[in-house]
Amino acid sequence: MKKSSILIHPYVTEKSMNHMSGSKTQQFTDGNRIEFLVHRDASKQDIKAAFEERFDVKVSKVWTRIEKDGKHAIIKLGDGYSAEEIGTRIGVM
Repeated sequence: MKKSSILIHPYVTEKSMNHMSGSKTQQFTDGNRIEFLVHRDASKQDIKAAFEERFDVKVSKVWTRIEKDGKHAIIKLGDGYSAEEIGTRIGVM
């Protein structure tokens, strides 16, 4: 699978926006995450590699789930990288 076809587009909701900065109740430790719609056949490793290559960052973890509108990936960035900065670069924020 080509890396360029794995990430379809960012998924933006109020909850996904909270993933970027984190929530007060969790002392903002649950932040630094960004959500994307991804190709249904993409593995977590495929998603990680495509995201790291496209945005020149390190990914520490990827969670996936299948919903009616497709496969969603929540991508947690490594230490020293900012999901808010990525969101700003792609026009989410």
